[in-house]
Amino acid sequence: MQSSLMLIDLLKQAGAFAGLSVSVVLYPLDTLKTRIQAPWYRELYGSTVASRNPALYRGLYQGVGTVIIVAVPSAGVFFSTYEGLKYALRSSSLPTPIVHALSSAVAQVINCAIVIPVEVIKQNAQVVTQIPKNLRSQFHTLEIARHLIKQHPSRLWRGYSALLMRDLPFTALQFPMLEHIKKAFLARSKSRKQENGNSTTLHLLEHLKIAGLSGSVAGSAAALVTTPADVVKTRMMLEVGYDRLNQQGRNVTASIGSRSQWQIARRGTMRIYRDIWVEEGLRGLFRGGLIRTAWTAVGNGLFISCYEGAKLTLQTERVKTLE
Repeated sequence: MQSSLMLIDLLKQAGAFAGLSVSVVLYPLDTLKTRIQAPWYRELYGSTVASRNPALYRGLYQGVGTVIIVAVPSAGVFFSTYEGLKYALRSSSLPTPIVHALSSAVAQVINCAIVIPVEVIKQNAQVVTQIPKNLRSQFHTLEIARHLIKQHPSRLWRGYSALLMRDLPFTALQFPMLEHIKKAFLARSKSRKQENGNSTTLHLLEHLKIAGLSGSVAGSAAALVTTPADVVKTRMMLEVGYDRLNQQGRNVTASIGSRSQWQIARRGTMRIYRDIWVEEGLRGLFRGGLIRTAWTAVGNGLFISCYEGAKLTLQTERVKTLE
C-alpha cells in the first residue's frame, strides 16, 4: 500500500513537469485561440482576415507567467487524484471505461477550482493590446491581476460552470479513449513482434510512440467536440475585463450589442450559448476550433508520452529498488 502511494506521488511530480513543459511550449497557440474567440475580435485586431493582421501575432507570450505558477500544482493535483482513484476503484465491479471516466471527472472538478482565477487573469492578459512603455508584458500581467482582484474579486471565479462544461466532457471522453487506443496499439505491436519471432517486450521508445499517438488521437477528438464550451468559457472570462478594454481607448461595445457592463457581468453560461448561436451561428460556437484541435493533438501527444515515459521509468526504478 505504501509503495503504491509513493508511486502515485512520483507520478504526480511527473505529470506536473510534463504539464508545465507542454503548456509553455504551446502557449502562443493558446493566445491565438483566445484572441480569435474574443467577442470583440474585429475591434481589437482591426481585420477579419487573421493572416493579414500583424497585431494578432504580437505578444503571444503575454500572461505566460500565470501558466508557470499554476501548471505544476494543477497537474500534480489532477494526476494524483486520477491515479489515486483508479487505484482505489481497481477492485470494484465497475467497467474499466467507467473507472477511467469517473476518476478523470473527479480530478477535473478539483483541478478547475484551483486554476480558474489564474485562467481569468491569463485570458485577459492575452488580449491586451496596449502595454505602457514603462511596463514589460510580465509586469503588465501582474497589473491586470491587481486590477481584477481590486475591482472584481468575485469575478475571478466567473466561468467556472463553463469550464466544467468544457473539461468534464473532455476528460470523460479523452481518458477512456486514450486507455482503449493505447491498449489496442500495445496489443498490435506485441502481436507483430510475436509473428516475427521476437520478444513481445516493448522498449521504452515504443511505449512513448504508442502513448504519444494515443494521446494525440484521443485529445484532438475530445477537443473538437468540446470547442463550443471552450468558446463560451473564453467569452465569460474576457467579459470580466470588459471595462479595462474600454479604459485602453478601445470601443468594444459594438461587438456585444447595446448591453451594458452590468448586463454582461450577469450573463450566465446558457445565455451566452444562446447569444452566440443567434448572433454568429454554428461557426461562432466553433471559433478557434481548428487551432484548439491541432494544439491539443500536439500538446496531448507530448504530454502523454512524457507522462507515460516518466511513469514507466519510475516503475522500473521502483522494481530495481525492491530487488
